[in-house]
Order: sequence, then C-alpha cells, then structure tokens
Amino acid sequence: MSGSGQAMSSPSPAFHDVVRSRHSVRAFLPSPIPRDVLKSVLEEAQCAPSNCNTQPWNVQIVGGDTLKALSATLVEELGKENYTFDFSFDTRDYPEPYRQRAAEQGGRYYQALGVARGDTLSRAEVVERNVRFFGAPHAAFLFLPPVGDNVRVAADLGMYAQTFLLALAARGYAGVPQTILGFFAEPIRQALGVSSDFKLLFGISFGMADGSHAASGYREHRIPIEQSVAWHE
Repeated sequence: MSGSGQAMSSPSPAFHDVVRSRHSVRAFLPSPIPRDVLKSVLEEAQCAPSNCNTQPWNVQIVGGDTLKALSATLVEELGKENYTFDFSFDTRDYPEPYRQRAAEQGGRYYQALGVARGDTLSRAEVVERNVRFFGAPHAAFLFLPPVGDNVRVAADLGMYAQTFLLALAARGYAGVPQTILGFFAEPIRQALGVSSDFKLLFGISFGMADGSHAASGYREHRIPIEQSVAWHE
C-alpha cells in the first residue's frame, strides 16, 4: 500500500524485476552465502502466509562438510535406487496437458546440456547432479508435520519456499526447488537428526549461480494467463 492508503496500480520496478528474473538455477559456484545475509533471507521467508498462522515449516539449512557427506550418501542411495518417499511422485500420474509440459521441460533441459535422447550414461549423470546439489554451497530441506491429507500444510510450505526464493533473487542469489530430494527422506532425516514426526516435502539447492555452466542459459517459458485464469465479473 502507498502512504496515502491507496493501492499502487503497478508493482515497484524492483519487485517486478525480481519476480520476472527469478528462475531455477542448476549450476552454482561453491562460494557460501554470508551467514548474516542468509539470516536476512530466512527472516523474510518467515513472513510467508500460512493457514491460521500455523507456520508449519521445519527448515533444515545444510552446508559445508555436512552437505558434502550428505551428498555422498545420496549418490549411493540413488545408485541403488533406494527411495524412501514420504509423499509419492511420478510424472506419469499427471493427466494432460500437465504430463506433456513435464516431458517438454525434460527434453529442453537435456538439449540445453547437449545430452542426446539415447545417451543413457549421460542422462544418469545429469540426474546425479541433483543429489550433488548442482555444486551449490547450501541446501534447504523443507519438512512438515502431517496434518489431515497434508494438502494445506504442503501449500504453506510452497508459499514459504517461493518467498525464500524471491528473497534470494532480490540479493543476487539463486535456488532450485528439487522434488527428487524428497525421494530420500529417511537418510536425510537420519543425517540431520530430524524426528520421524516430520515428513520431507522437497529441498532447495541455493547459492550464487555459475554463469559459465551450460545450464546457465536454460530457461522455461510460462503459459499465457488465458490458459490458467478464468474471469468472473
């Protein structure tokens, strides 16, 4: 709101730029974010809305040797296909047009990295980059307390995550939400000492983007609002 009590007709340029420039980064420089900066990001993320102000997120920030050790564990678990889901996920469960969008996204990403369709080894290496956190110095793991069918608390975590990502982008940093990290809930809980009372929804790798990596030029488009918004007046 403006000082006069009237809503502004357009967002401030800074907000407009942050929202439109934020994108999922899949290659990072190893330099960590200063602790005071990261604390400010987390304080802003804490302002996210939640049902009845329950603020149900349990966020584990991991870096340094702990992140390296966790990555080694997850690489091993991935190689064994030893998945411990708290919440199921399979892109084949999506009806159209969502399944097609997911398939197109995967195809464009592999193309950006120069990986051919039949190159099984290279594709496996691309998947492994997820559990190497794309070289990021930090990862955040978002846990929730199970409540009913979990939809409401999961929505709360989604709003928290978007606020967190925008707070990073506003400072020149970047992140990528990773559903695949939720495939390894049990070893992550064990490594971080998180109670089994909390369920892992997903993780976010974050830090300073590596602009020299082949993935740095990869971007996804958004469908026109006419395809997802209905007006009722």
